[in-house]
Amino acid sequence: MESNHSLFSLNIDPVTKMHLTETARWARFLAIIGFVSLILMVVIIIGALVFVGAQGTPAPMFPGMGVAMAIYYVVIAAIWFIPLLYLWRFAAAMNTALNGNDQQALNTSFLNLKSCFKFVGIVTVILLVLALLGVVAAAIGMMAMGG
Repeated sequence: MESNHSLFSLNIDPVTKMHLTETARWARFLAIIGFVSLILMVVIIIGALVFVGAQGTPAPMFPGMGVAMAIYYVVIAAIWFIPLLYLWRFAAAMNTALNGNDQQALNTSFLNLKSCFKFVGIVTVILLVLALLGVVAAAIGMMAMGG
């Protein structure tokens, strides 16, 4: 029988270890899918810029719009790279902790998971504030137009 590892009167028993192992596997899977998606997004952006550059500007009324959109998507990719990296590090450290009964790796694992959720939470708050500002701006615009 496997021994329990006590942590402030909490135990990592075999059932908890099984749940954490499965969680680490899913975290690694989601991180890999996320990294691949970000790479594909950047490759598609670069390909679209090269194609548009070779074909000429599709919308002459908006010069530079393709470059602006490419920069926008690259920034989005860079922002989402950060929580994916935290998720990857969580999975790797959790596997190390569970396979080697390593308390420091367990602490590092949970630190990365906390950082992942904190980053996503902050980005969510920022997006909610921007959405609220957009609604307020739209309402002011509608009132200014007499609508």
